[in-house]
Amino acid sequence: MLEKLKESVSQCRVIAVGDYHYFIHPVTDGIPFMDPELLREVTDEILRIGDFDCDYIITPEAMGIHLVVPVSLRLGIPYNVIRKRKYDLPGEIDIAQCTGYSNTRMFINGLKKGDRIVIIDDVLSTGGTMRAMIDALRDTIGCRIVDIIVVFEKTERKTDLEKEFGIRIKSLLKVNIVDDRVVYLD
Repeated sequence: MLEKLKESVSQCRVIAVGDYHYFIHPVTDGIPFMDPELLREVTDEILRIGDFDCDYIITPEAMGIHLVVPVSLRLGIPYNVIRKRKYDLPGEIDIAQCTGYSNTRMFINGLKKGDRIVIIDDVLSTGGTMRAMIDALRDTIGCRIVDIIVVFEKTERKTDLEKEFGIRIKSLLKVNIVDDRVVYLD
């Protein structure tokens, strides 16, 4: 299961962004290219493990977009992208995103109290993006988070985040960087 994803991990390049080790992969960066069969395998697994009893599928810009589009098409559930650009629309929510390699602002539009959502993202690493999204979606807006799915879990903080928010985070593949190489963990 997930053979293409596991195989693709062994071909990743790792770069240093300050003290943070960042891996470059088609799912996380679209580089060098996204093999349609890899995307199909990832999409099929997201659909298999996800609880999609929701109103919207949510993803942060930009590398979750290619993951939510095929899921949205297959299920007929609309998706919403948390953007890095401010639009000044009525009800826009401004959130701080703090990751291992950047601090920036993100903006949520179009969601309201009571909306049932599923979050899909490419990678859970420092937890900064996920923490900001959960805080804003659940606590500020009042959405109900039905499920959270990430392709790569690259952190020892997942359990802490799950306890902090009382939400299970599902991942397709747990990875780590060892000697400047990405390896998947069983």
